[in-house]
Amino acid sequence: MDNFKEEVIVRKQGRILNTLGYILCWFFIVIFGILGMIGLSGIMALSLQWQNFALLLVGGGVAFLLYRYKDNFRIEYEYTFTNGDLDFAMVLGNARRKQLTSVRMREVEAGGWVDSDAYDKYDQMKEIKHLDYFINSKSRLYFLFFIRDGKKTVLLMEPSQSMVEMMAQYSKVLQK
Repeated sequence: MDNFKEEVIVRKQGRILNTLGYILCWFFIVIFGILGMIGLSGIMALSLQWQNFALLLVGGGVAFLLYRYKDNFRIEYEYTFTNGDLDFAMVLGNARRKQLTSVRMREVEAGGWVDSDAYDKYDQMKEIKHLDYFINSKSRLYFLFFIRDGKKTVLLMEPSQSMVEMMAQYSKVLQK
């Protein structure tokens, strides 16, 4: 029988501000897209002036970049725990999924809640890599410390209590 749990972490704080940013992003995509089209239509009409090229490059370029990164306003994290393996993925705009990393509970050397004394020791270490896989900074965060490819890594996440208990079953060093 498999131990399986999946959690999706969504934004709880600042949702209105993110929605407003997303709407403004679409507004500017349209504005800069129109400017790019004006420049393109001038070039197509064989009016080869520098202003048309500038409108096409700036307007089209900014519209493309805004379109490409608009989904950063709608980020979710997905934690998937299966038989001692914890997989992390980032979901952008409910459409694109990016696999971040995977951690085996056997390779975790320490873990616990961030508000405990155990975290301070690992937070102050030199030459440590931080992986922040959480959205809500005011939530109760959990850390995992592991060494992979000779690099010390601290991973911060916001799991539920039931996921922490599942992780603790596969590791002797994790705190509940």
